[in-house]
Amino acid sequence: MRRFAGACRFVFNQAVLQKTMTQARFIGYVVVAKHLTAWRNGKETPKQKDAPVHPLQHALKDLQRAYFPRFKKKGPGDSFLCPDPQQFKLDVGNRRIFLP
Repeated sequence: MRRFAGACRFVFNQAVLQKTMTQARFIGYVVVAKHLTAWRNGKETPKQKDAPVHPLQHALKDLQRAYFPRFKKKGPGDSFLCPDPQQFKLDVGNRRIFLP
């Protein structure tokens, strides 16, 4: 779960960096999502490929909704969202969560 949260944080921060480098007031989700494949398949970031793509895409959607986006740092507030209910399974009896 920490790796997934870290991958989402990495994608969010890369998108914020992309936005600050272009100095544009608004960069749409579609423009930034095109870079997601390059970030996942890059040689310098091999751990990004392990994370499922849906939470990474949702991190980019969070950036689009942010009014004043800032870089995220590692800490107790790390989180991710699995928007597709078919991507995870809950085992209530054994108190387990199965992630992709």
